[in-house]
Amino acid sequence: MSRKNIIALVIMIALGGLIFWQEARETDFQQVQHGLANLQWIWLVVALVVMLFSFIAESLVLKTLIEKPNEPKQPAWNFLRVPPIQALFNAITPFSSGGQPAQLVALLQVGYEGGRASSVLLMKFIIYQLMVLINFVLTMLIGFRQVMAQFSGLALLIGFGFTIHIVTIGTLLMIMFYYRFTKGLVQGFFNLLGRFVHSPKVERWSANAMQKIETFHDESIQLNREKKKVIQAAILTMLQLIAYYLIPYFVLLALNIPHVNLLAVFSMHVMIVMITSIFPIPGGTGGAEYSFKTLFATFIPGQTALILGMLLWRLITFYLGMVLGIVAMGTHPKRVFKKQTKQEDMNIQ
Repeated sequence: MSRKNIIALVIMIALGGLIFWQEARETDFQQVQHGLANLQWIWLVVALVVMLFSFIAESLVLKTLIEKPNEPKQPAWNFLRVPPIQALFNAITPFSSGGQPAQLVALLQVGYEGGRASSVLLMKFIIYQLMVLINFVLTMLIGFRQVMAQFSGLALLIGFGFTIHIVTIGTLLMIMFYYRFTKGLVQGFFNLLGRFVHSPKVERWSANAMQKIETFHDESIQLNREKKKVIQAAILTMLQLIAYYLIPYFVLLALNIPHVNLLAVFSMHVMIVMITSIFPIPGGTGGAEYSFKTLFATFIPGQTALILGMLLWRLITFYLGMVLGIVAMGTHPKRVFKKQTKQEDMNIQ
């Protein structure tokens, strides 16, 4: 990791600690000790295992999309290390913008060609966004009315997050199915921008955008011929998301919360993820904790249990990925393919 990334990591950990201190400073420490002493640890272990399964499922999505029959098989670790690396860089960059480049570098280190790797990652991204959308629409039918009735401010944030996801998916689908129109639209935008901003950067941005559109469109055509791969990746992504969304349910069971409604908890977590996606702060820090505290206050009686639940949930769904990402960064993959470009050995910036 670069010095800039290490500084960002330290800042995020410190900010998270500050938020929990702020929330817990009026909480009776003896009650916290009592809550920890009475935890159902088996359910906490289940939550941990489910989170690890989510990482494994994501690595299988990548393996499914990028491997070809006539190529050497990659060791499992080469794919398993990618999701934690993505989680780490999502956690320390605004809008989770560092996750995609970090995954790309991880694949370049293995030996995959850059254009192919970036196109597959884009395809993985659009499948992920589609599965998020499906989960959101289904769970909105269960829990959104309750949120709208009790927390109208959060309902607006959820709607805004939903809109962003629709725009993102729509843009990528346009590249897949309306290639010429989208390419002309993007080129027109940069031509217009060039009239107002006289800088060589505009030309570089335009060339880079055109190249990304080309490579993504080419890869989408290839994957369209391999519908079986896409279906398998979609199923694995759905399993990945279901596992992730179930974690608060097991945390509540660990806290001995009675009469936990699985579907309601599931839908609330889907909405939290939708809300945090619109916060520019790395990892949605602040927004995630506020959303959890607001939504799950209806399930968790007492401030102490609520703060403890928020801490356990955040440790498993956020900080665990950061720790595993650091471990993955410190271990080198086994190169299967021959070296093709100098970029493969670059450090993640």
